[in-house]
Amino acid sequence: MGFGQRIGDTLRVPGRGLRRGATVGTVLVLAATVGGTVSLTAPSLVVNLGLTQSAPAAAPAVPVPVLGPLPASAPLPTGPGLAAALDASAEEMPGEFTGVVVDPASGEVLWARSAEEPMIPGSTAKILTAAAALLTLDPTGGFVTRVVAGAEPGTVVLVGGGDPTLTALPEGEESVYPEATRLVELAAEVRAAAPGPVERVVVDTTRWEGPGLAPSWDPADVAAGYVAPIVPLMLDGGRADPTLQDGPRVADPAAAAGAALAELLDAEAVGEGTAPPDAERLGAVTSAPFTQLVEHMMRSSDNVLAEALAREVALVRGGEPTFAGAAAETLAALRQAGFDPSGAVLVDGSGLSREDVVPARLLGTLLGAAAAPAVGTEFLRPIVSGLPVAGGLGTLDDRFDVDGVSADGRGAVRAKTGTLTNVSSLAGVVTDADGRLLVFAFMSNGASPAQVRPRLDAMAADLSACGCR
Repeated sequence: MGFGQRIGDTLRVPGRGLRRGATVGTVLVLAATVGGTVSLTAPSLVVNLGLTQSAPAAAPAVPVPVLGPLPASAPLPTGPGLAAALDASAEEMPGEFTGVVVDPASGEVLWARSAEEPMIPGSTAKILTAAAALLTLDPTGGFVTRVVAGAEPGTVVLVGGGDPTLTALPEGEESVYPEATRLVELAAEVRAAAPGPVERVVVDTTRWEGPGLAPSWDPADVAAGYVAPIVPLMLDGGRADPTLQDGPRVADPAAAAGAALAELLDAEAVGEGTAPPDAERLGAVTSAPFTQLVEHMMRSSDNVLAEALAREVALVRGGEPTFAGAAAETLAALRQAGFDPSGAVLVDGSGLSREDVVPARLLGTLLGAAAAPAVGTEFLRPIVSGLPVAGGLGTLDDRFDVDGVSADGRGAVRAKTGTLTNVSSLAGVVTDADGRLLVFAFMSNGASPAQVRPRLDAMAADLSACGCR
């Protein structure tokens, strides 16, 4: 049976996480009978894992971001055909390997190697976070940052609403986030609504709880630019330079946001505190819709945004807005929707932790549901429309070289990447030589990404180049 028949009726999460029935704006139809749109974005490279960038090839054409209609009669690959294309590469893969290939139209597993074995996923764990967010959050809603009147005259409270996209950049200058909310707009609203001069800004970060860094994270990743302390109030994901995806982050994002607002309001003091009950709202700004933020998270592998979405999932489901609570509610949302997360262990929402483990089978199931033609799964499409494109843009822009062994995958492979020390993963969709859409998830633990990533790319490219019958 197909994904829609097996889980379509239970995919929407009831209770506090009930979706409001709005149609997702970025619908990507990836059935065997229709085509769809896949968005592109900017690159990210882990430079301390033995990886090197090859010299740019001679101006290859950028893969087009639009997939045309797929033939309804495209044949299904056979088990022996896939084995002939993939078995040797799987056996020769450095480290411990697991993988799966799924037909999203039917939900059938076409090829698998140790697919039930949980392994460290790296950033492919964001597929779980994305699915939980789309299952739980209002698709047309977003993060809301508010300023309310303080308890004392001349005091305002900046209340963090979880939005990492809030930017201090002025109009006309763009940050790394789509349709970023602007602090200058919030300050203008406060100036217009405040009864008098603002002398003090109080920062309220009580929306989330617990430490800002997961116990298993390396604190050096903050300075390195991979993550910021996870608090519900920050500017530009805590970046020192709002225009750099992986630029260094500030140590205290909430304080930096408070100081920036105080400067805009000509206030002389900044402090910490909580908003008074039923305080008068002086201004508010709302982020881009959650569906658009999920797409951006997938394309750019934004760790801070992933953690923010996971915390919101926890809050909507009535869990604790901590690392542990967000991880637990992410898996609970998947389970409640009819997915089987057995074997998966999460300690964060971004995949930065080496304590995260996920079976390839679960990655394939989630991607298969997102790409399935069945009615009832279409609101998961942003998982697929946000996938990086091989040789195009996103975190695959510098892979699948035009003159390399994986060149056949350029434009045809669209996949989420995952990289940690001795961890490499690639999970996404590919159109094979017969025009059949396939889902795959490949992971390797225990070997350098410099060795493994080109081989994973080659395996995905082999899928794109064969009919595998």
